[in-house]
Amino acid sequence: MATVSANTAANTAQSSSAASKETLLGSYDLFLTLLTTQIQNQDPLEPLDASQYTQQLVQYSSVEQAIKSNEYLENLMAMMEAGQASSYVNYLGSQVTATGASTVLADGEATWKANSPEAASGTVEIRNSAGAKVYEGKVDFSKGNNTFVWDGKSSTGVGLPDGSYTVSFQLTNAAGNKVTPTTQISGTVDRVDLSSGTPYLEIGGVSIPVSSVTSVSRAT
Repeated sequence: MATVSANTAANTAQSSSAASKETLLGSYDLFLTLLTTQIQNQDPLEPLDASQYTQQLVQYSSVEQAIKSNEYLENLMAMMEAGQASSYVNYLGSQVTATGASTVLADGEATWKANSPEAASGTVEIRNSAGAKVYEGKVDFSKGNNTFVWDGKSSTGVGLPDGSYTVSFQLTNAAGNKVTPTTQISGTVDRVDLSSGTPYLEIGGVSIPVSSVTSVSRAT
């Protein structure tokens, strides 16, 4: 079932501008109290310049206007974030391809795409979600896009449970120099997670940041 998880803490937390406004109001009340006391107890023969009072009042007014501007900006940002969050929902049920080394083993098959800068050969290692190595084998890649399909069996031929697995390649070219391919994963998005502030898409339990998505298509 496709789901969306969103962070609601921002809806209940007090904004920084609201807190600043509350602090300002408290300070303003204190300022008026001190100002009134100062006027009542000033030397009648040497009264304070009224412009000093006016200047302080103008300063408080300027701060209040700045806080009001921050409130408007916060509301605008909240509206933009809400609109952006809504756009991520469109990923649900879509087939996406993203950079990453982790994918899902399902029904005895897991697939990775690897783009190699040149022809290379070496070994492939697959680890489970706990980080334990479950498979190691030989692999040969041509220059460009390659596909590695794993049948879900360990190095000893034992079938492994469905779940998240991570691949890594140790390759060298004909001259013995190290070659590092770029790995990609594909799958259907079944969940969108917005709770951390950074949007993540989930494919069968594997989380990938939206920023790593390279292509999106309709699920077949």
